[in-house]
Amino acid sequence: MDISLIIKVAGIGLLISVLNMLLEKSDRKDWASLTTLAGVIIVLGMVLGEISSLFNAVRTMFQLY
Repeated sequence: MDISLIIKVAGIGLLISVLNMLLEKSDRKDWASLTTLAGVIIVLGMVLGEISSLFNAVRTMFQLY
């Protein structure tokens, strides 16, 4: 894992939080909730690959097949 994943997650978090504040100021709280949910799903999708790599490394380390 390199630092680029952390920077991407932080960037998406910043973008979603600004968008969330703008939508809540314009009284569109339902869209604000949907953008927050979409941000969580996007970041989860990015992190799932790294979690899969971690489990594969543990499986290889303990020779579990």
